Amino acid sequence: MLALRLARGTHPLVLLRRLLVSAASAGVGFLLLCTLGYAVGHPGASVLRLLWCAVPLAATVHFAVAVARTDPSTRPRPGLSAVGLGPARLAAIAAASTAVTCTLGSAIALLVYLHLRGDLNGLPFDGAAAGLLAADQPMPLAGALTLLAVLPVTASVAAGLALRPHPPRSGGASDPVHPEEPAATPSGLPWGFALVAAGLAVETYASRGGQGAAFPMPGHPEGTPAGVLGGWALAALGLALAGPALAHFAGRLLQLARPGAARLLAGRVLMAEARRIGRPLGVVGAVACGGIAAATLYGDRAGAHPFGPLTGLGAALVMSCTVATLLTAALESRHARADTTAALLSLGTPVSLLRAAAWLRAAALLVVFVPLTVTIAELAALPLRG
Repeated sequence: MLALRLARGTHPLVLLRRLLVSAASAGVGFLLLCTLGYAVGHPGASVLRLLWCAVPLAATVHFAVAVARTDPSTRPRPGLSAVGLGPARLAAIAAASTAVTCTLGSAIALLVYLHLRGDLNGLPFDGAAAGLLAADQPMPLAGALTLLAVLPVTASVAAGLALRPHPPRSGGASDPVHPEEPAATPSGLPWGFALVAAGLAVETYASRGGQGAAFPMPGHPEGTPAGVLGGWALAALGLALAGPALAHFAGRLLQLARPGAARLLAGRVLMAEARRIGRPLGVVGAVACGGIAAATLYGDRAGAHPFGPLTGLGAALVMSCTVATLLTAALESRHARADTTAALLSLGTPVSLLRAAAWLRAAALLVVFVPLTVTIAELAALPLRG
């Protein structure tokens, strides 16, 4: 009840972010229900479809956690601990709010699914979706509710773990819910590049073998070697892992060759926010690699089918959730440095300097991430062209 009362008095922008999480949850719930409907008509042949649903589910959970981190209701305020709203209770409220938001999306998905199946008021659209949703088969209600509960439970647990109280560092207290991140160099670059190299090597080795261990792709008449897809997944994971270190490198790049005030400020801010911005940037780069690989797979091979409606929905969910997570992280970074910005303005720093620093940060990230992402994507897509 407290989470619902807090939701009533929140800012419209915060409500908009929660509605976006509900919309993404509705899309994932609809995909899961479609998988259940396919399993009813094709017993034992829906495991792969359920496996493909894990990708948009993970992207939605990632987005829900990012929204929970930027929720003003999760930030500690003076006096809240005296009324029983300490850091642990605030984390529990954030988890409850995330569960309510995702449950709303799952309920919408169930209503839409039942409506398209004709279980409410007859078949709409002249029964165009009847075959896709297995309208001629009875739907197991227990299985549907179980699948719809996966996303709210997973997202709420992930939000609670992400916002759990952290012990104070030596030398002073820290924010228990939103801890300050050091400006030290992130250590994920060697591991990230090692995973990228391992993934490319696995792809090259698997592409030289036969098609015996083919893995079915959505909308593709032929299978793709499982080793090729596994190697691509390793390469994408390595890029996501190296994201914070690459963002830190972009900050250092800005400060080369006797920087001025704008470049120095932009570089320092980017180095301090490397972990917060680099993680979602790396995930966006990994998704971009997947998009290039999919374009290669479906564009260069003769006889490849176009994307079906469910595959298109899953791809749209993954891309929109990762981009929305990046924008949410950028908003979180802006709120985190609000005091620093206010101090600079009080000292007489011109607003044009702050804007120039923001544009420089964006340009540096593009210069570092875009060529690297395109290069890794092209290298990972080479075995798919064979």
